[in-house]
Amino acid sequence: MQPTHLRINLDRLLDRIDTLAGIGAIDGGGVCRLALSEQDRLGRDWVCGWMRDLGLQVSVDGIGNVVGVRAGQQPGPPVMTGSHIDTVATGGRYDGNLGVLAGLEVIETLNDAQVSTQKPLAVGFFSNEEGVRFAPDMMGSAVHQGHLELHEMLAVVGVDGATLGDELKRIGYAGETSTGDKRADCFVELHVEQGPLLEAENQQIGAVEKVQGISWMEYRLRGTANHAGTTPMALRNDAAYVAAAIAVEARRIASHLGGDQVATVGVLALNPGLVNVIAKEALVTVDLRNTDDDKLSESEQQMADFVATTCQAEGVHCESRSLVRLQPVLFDPELVSLIEETAQSMDFSVKRMPSGAGHDAQMFAANCPTAMIFVPSRGGISHNVAEYTAPEQVRAGADVLLQVLLAKAEGVAIRGSTR
Repeated sequence: MQPTHLRINLDRLLDRIDTLAGIGAIDGGGVCRLALSEQDRLGRDWVCGWMRDLGLQVSVDGIGNVVGVRAGQQPGPPVMTGSHIDTVATGGRYDGNLGVLAGLEVIETLNDAQVSTQKPLAVGFFSNEEGVRFAPDMMGSAVHQGHLELHEMLAVVGVDGATLGDELKRIGYAGETSTGDKRADCFVELHVEQGPLLEAENQQIGAVEKVQGISWMEYRLRGTANHAGTTPMALRNDAAYVAAAIAVEARRIASHLGGDQVATVGVLALNPGLVNVIAKEALVTVDLRNTDDDKLSESEQQMADFVATTCQAEGVHCESRSLVRLQPVLFDPELVSLIEETAQSMDFSVKRMPSGAGHDAQMFAANCPTAMIFVPSRGGISHNVAEYTAPEQVRAGADVLLQVLLAKAEGVAIRGSTR
């Protein structure tokens, strides 16, 4: 019989969150722990130490993913949880970290109660989820699950000129465990929502049904630098004008398509960047997302047509490249229902919802039953030092995770029982 009375130790979980947040701490209570940096190495060392202290069998694969396995009564693929511990440059303490550390807290709770599951349990943290130093994002989990090729990713050069494979070796996490063939019985990721819906609707738990598709495009625009006062408007080749027009068009596309469509211009840089000089160059990125792949493709086509037409009219040359293209992901309906029903049985309010951000879990969805648990983010703020999830919300998410993992481990036995 599943021990439904078990609950996590909140103080212990919060203490681990505080400790990890101290590695790469920045002003305002946030964290800067970029993938494969020295701060990432220190964070990895701490988490691996906790895993070993809990008796987990720890392995590191070729892309630096770390997985700790707790043996079950029967061999086989593990019931798995986890997330990432790398952050953006101005990150918070919960994004990714909560999912990893809550997984460790589940393991310690089971150890304390001397509960032995039928199936193995595993906690993992995956390299370079954020993708801010090395592109693409969710790299580690994508390699782990066979969606990206290991050696191609090891050759990726980061924004600082470092090569990913060299950095893995430098920090001591170029592991030997194989990639691309690691399958789980199922995968459940606990994560902060990073959006405003749960808080706005006073919901305690999100049962995540799907993840939006993502399209990242980069546009390098080349015009002609010239004097701002002496060049007539009709004779300009203004890269800044085209860049600004792209930003406005991104908002128009999102408003026109409606529904789950969102659009963001995250980078807009001008050269020479002088007040009295027409820009000769501009760099623009456009982030398009939708839960419907057809609508996402429509938004991409509208943007491509607009860029081509506007550049031609302005006499500006454009070089474009795709940085990321991920299709929307649907999670396992039965596992989503289990999360919903488990939360309801514990008297938590639940909302079925999509994820607007990409997550490691979506890389598992093609290979095993997968779903996510969301807990609220105050003010919908994330990727920000002000990121905050209240202790009682942390507890609720971790307790639901505990019970879902136990249920998926197909029953338990208490050591010393006569069963």
